[in-house]
Amino acid sequence: MKEIKWIFVLFATIAAASMVGIGVSIGEKSILGILICIITLIVVMGFGFKTKAKMREEGRL
Repeated sequence: MKEIKWIFVLFATIAAASMVGIGVSIGEKSILGILICIITLIVVMGFGFKTKAKMREEGRL
């Protein structure tokens, strides 16, 4: 059985919350909220992919 990589669970949860935030911000017609959520999503996804690549290089995945 594979062990859970909790850092990726955290990244996925934050990314999903950011996507929900985009939807809520659209509903509220908040341009600032939309931009903040999009930037947060891009940053979190970038960190997730960077972390995954680093872990693969180190042989931890």
